[in-house]
Amino acid sequence: MRASMNTDSAGTPRSAPGERHLLPPLEGAKAAALVAALLLGVIAYQLNASMVTPALPEMARTLNSSLGAISHVSSLFFLAGAIAGVVFSRLSDFTGRRKTLLTVLGLTCVGTLLCALAPSLPVLLAGRVLQGLSSAAFQIAYVILNERLSARVFGTALGVVTAINGGVGGLDGYLGGLLSDHLGFRAIFAAILLVGAAATVCVAMVVPADARPVTRGRMDWWGSAALSIALVCLTYGVSHGSTDGWTRPWTLAYAIGAVVFFAVFAAVERRTATPLIAIEHLRSRRIWPVIATTVLALTGVFAVINFTVIVLSQDAHAGFGLTASRSALLYLTPAAVIGVVAAPLSGWLAGRTGWIPMLRVGLVLCVATLTLIAVFPQHRWIVFAAVAVLGVFYNGLVLTTLNGLGVTQSPKEAPAALPGLNGAAFGFGAGLGIGVVAPFAADATIGGYTAALCISIGITALALVASLCIVPTPDQPDQE
Repeated sequence: MRASMNTDSAGTPRSAPGERHLLPPLEGAKAAALVAALLLGVIAYQLNASMVTPALPEMARTLNSSLGAISHVSSLFFLAGAIAGVVFSRLSDFTGRRKTLLTVLGLTCVGTLLCALAPSLPVLLAGRVLQGLSSAAFQIAYVILNERLSARVFGTALGVVTAINGGVGGLDGYLGGLLSDHLGFRAIFAAILLVGAAATVCVAMVVPADARPVTRGRMDWWGSAALSIALVCLTYGVSHGSTDGWTRPWTLAYAIGAVVFFAVFAAVERRTATPLIAIEHLRSRRIWPVIATTVLALTGVFAVINFTVIVLSQDAHAGFGLTASRSALLYLTPAAVIGVVAAPLSGWLAGRTGWIPMLRVGLVLCVATLTLIAVFPQHRWIVFAAVAVLGVFYNGLVLTTLNGLGVTQSPKEAPAALPGLNGAAFGFGAGLGIGVVAPFAADATIGGYTAALCISIGITALALVASLCIVPTPDQPDQE
């Protein structure tokens, strides 16, 4: 079994240079209450991510906007989430986990209220940006769990929280559609506001206050700004590339902007005393392969589950000709429901056998399952069974171990740095995957769908290769 980041090999609490003294791990009812409070906090994010999607057409009608304009309701939310995950996670090293998490949840509630009362699309979009900050709740929750729980229960608890990332039992999108149909889109935000307020109260009551900051010094705001602009350019570059073409002027302009600001970020990080994450760490095989594996795994598998198979299932000519609701019920809900059970079990297993080996096993099984779909794309029930099995291999094994490695591989002097960067990698990988395969799936032919699936298989195989480059931290000698 691995040694926890807050214990030595004998299980004794200890602190690393530059870190606060870590308290003995919570046990029993206190540990369960902590997990429940953090779970409610991440549910507030997941509801914002999934309940809103079915209501987008109704939002467009109510606010007199086009569907193209209303699409920013989702894109800005996820972009804000990618940036917030990096910035607020690292900020918690300086200001404390509890304080930062309460700030994130408070701003999320303000944004939800704006969305519920929005008289126009610009106000709604401003609210969605504030709501996107709730993405940081995941990364902060993972770090809190690692710091406040024993190694014996950390993996299972992390799996419980990760399970929500696949949807709240697979029913949140369906509930959002019902509220939109019968009460309008504002009812969705009213329901989310209640959850967000409850999460804020529970976190304030249950999450222990930090004795003092983990990292002394100042937050690297210049580095945060440079990385944020680079992520914006990268995200919009992928978006424009997938819709307008990869050689179009705007696509190239965003690509150049991403390269320039990533270079600025690297220059800033070399000169600041307390960087967002030190360049030497980014070069380390303990860090960069984790980020690379996350981007590639999300690029490969997410696009299959959430795009290619959904489009194929609704194609009346080359696919199965299903309605949107039936397609979601058959090809989205089962994997999400299975993931709710598989993720905690995966965390429990990884905590005992090693996070890196379990990640590699999950990726091998994902490649095999995607290959099955590519070989039999016209067999509805084979595709159904394969996607459902991905609830174990992908939603369970891969996502849980990637989140676990984001915590356990992070530098000791900046324990929230890698979780934040890894969270941004999740969002970028998901968007990149759809952008890459969309032109092939858009052909609406079996050849096009097969090509899209084969590309996803190849990218997932690259994720497996990247995972082979991960070197475990010194206090995890059993990982290899």
